[in-house]
Amino acid sequence: MDYRHLTEDEILRLKSQSCLADDWGKVTVAEDFVTEFVHHTRFSGNVRLGVFQSEFTLPGGIKKHSGLRHVTLHNVSVGDNCCIENIQNYIANYEIGHDTFIENVDIILVDGLSKFGNGVEVSVLNETGGREVLINDKLSAHQAYILALYRHRPELICRMKAITDFYSNKHASAIGSIGNHVMILNTGSIKNVRIGDYCHICGTCRLFNGSINSNEEAPVHLGHGVICDDFIISSGSHIDDGAMLSRCFIGQACRLGHNYSASESLFFSNCQGENGEACAIFAGPFTVTHHKSTLLIAGMFSFMNAGSGSNQSNHMYKLGPIHQGTLERGAKTTSDSYILWPARVGAFSLVMGRHVNHSDTSNLPFSYLIEQNNTTYLVPGVNLRSVGTIRDAQKWPKRDGRTDTNKLDFINYNLLSPYTVQKMFKGRETLQNLRHASGELSDIYSFHSAKIRNSALVKGIKFYEIAIHKFLGNSVIKRLEGIDFKSNEEIRARLKPDTVIGSGEWVDISGLIAPKSEIDALINDIECGKVDRLKSINEEFEKMHQNYYTYEWTWAYEKLEEFYGIKPENITTADIIRIVEKWKEAVVGLDRMVYDDAKKEFSLASMTGFGADGSRAEKEMDFEQVRGDFESNPFVTAVLKHIEDKTALGDELIDRMQQVASFYSN
Repeated sequence: MDYRHLTEDEILRLKSQSCLADDWGKVTVAEDFVTEFVHHTRFSGNVRLGVFQSEFTLPGGIKKHSGLRHVTLHNVSVGDNCCIENIQNYIANYEIGHDTFIENVDIILVDGLSKFGNGVEVSVLNETGGREVLINDKLSAHQAYILALYRHRPELICRMKAITDFYSNKHASAIGSIGNHVMILNTGSIKNVRIGDYCHICGTCRLFNGSINSNEEAPVHLGHGVICDDFIISSGSHIDDGAMLSRCFIGQACRLGHNYSASESLFFSNCQGENGEACAIFAGPFTVTHHKSTLLIAGMFSFMNAGSGSNQSNHMYKLGPIHQGTLERGAKTTSDSYILWPARVGAFSLVMGRHVNHSDTSNLPFSYLIEQNNTTYLVPGVNLRSVGTIRDAQKWPKRDGRTDTNKLDFINYNLLSPYTVQKMFKGRETLQNLRHASGELSDIYSFHSAKIRNSALVKGIKFYEIAIHKFLGNSVIKRLEGIDFKSNEEIRARLKPDTVIGSGEWVDISGLIAPKSEIDALINDIECGKVDRLKSINEEFEKMHQNYYTYEWTWAYEKLEEFYGIKPENITTADIIRIVEKWKEAVVGLDRMVYDDAKKEFSLASMTGFGADGSRAEKEMDFEQVRGDFESNPFVTAVLKHIEDKTALGDELIDRMQQVASFYSN
């Protein structure tokens, strides 16, 4: 846009409207600028003004014309059709976009060269340092995971820090920016903060040294009483009601409020925090905590729900707060649970009671950890039949609130994946070895610092086998879907993997499930300088995410021989039919268990508290009006439909295999 100097006539009119300037020659304006809407304004340094032609309609129906009123501007560029009024101190060193509304603010300034929160070191997991993550605008959960946990690769850490430093220095500036269509109302001080388009800041107390990466697709909202120091807030997030953040990264579509306080912590996509407190946590996607007395400290979580009063300790009063722990994806804590770090809890497990024995159940996923008389009892695999687990898996994709087309985190929602199923293979072997070593008639088995009852161990082996049947059967059916085969050779050719990538160990790097070989390859590329930009690292993660099912089949193909004793290169229609029959049995069996678990929610005991003053019939009627009828419950009908659909899917493949078999017999 072309800017011109003010005419003598315009300067006189501005002076008559109580405007001042240190040097009128440094004030430039858009070609169509008129003085009518500029009053009680002081100009200092270089100032550029757009036009003031439109109106803002505020809540309640009041209209305000764009313009400047009661404001001091120092080295500020103001876009077209902005309304800025009642700034108690001043606005200094900012470029303000068009159609932005700023009213009743104490001060907005950039003081010296600022990186706007990029490059801030967050002492995650270990409060005393050693796992610092340098936050930045493009930080993904997967980048942060590697930076925090791969400290055994010092060259990698050095390179990743250098990449972040390059980005931070590239975006450093002595001039801040406030984007287009931004609204800032009734706010305290804003210092060294970069504010993106369509951001809404209302009643916020203090913002210092940060970036708010709002955009039109995914606006950011900062509400009343919020205090943020040394921070980055990603698109689509909502911080409100007195939340206090210090040295934090907030990922996309997060919601923090109701006086939530967090320090030295990372929150990635779709996290929610209310009422409680976080210190040095790595909150992977969908970490949720709602309750006032809940403290999350020095832990790594994802897809996690913390019950009220959940607590952890990260020191044993000896060498300080040096310990850390992990709840793998999908783990939950019940009310008043406690864990003494270090500890590691397997995926999709439930923690109940107080645990002080440093358990490691990472190879026994879908378990219950229950405390009785200061002893941790482990119930392996039982969470596979829980209605809550299935419901969680269904709700996470639906609750993904990210509207930004540029996603930072690549989230895999699968309950059964090579990551969890490889652990079931290990868990099954562990339980079988325990049984063999201690004898089949032992009442109690010891595993690390936990106890397993005999009946729980036997059921655990069964649960894991059912889940493995389900996963491998799913993979085979998906691979053979929709193709009419003429021979066993055609089936074998179709079953052959498309790539060698996927064999061996898999990892969950905070939401992204991928072969460890691919993560190692990326790490090697970073170490040798082949991958040297934040954007390039994210692109590699995206490629892994997009190829997940291709890689998954490579892994499943290799496991067919291990689990079924079938060499895939010699597989026949009879083998496929046997696998599918086992799969049907597993799917229907698990669904029946889930169905029975859901039924407990509709038992007479669950009706306690309903029908306040009436008979049993009234109690049942009241319950039905509030909770609905069991058979028509949406989840229950979905389970029954799932049984029906999966049975039909299995029967269809068996039918196709039998046609091939009959061709051979003829």
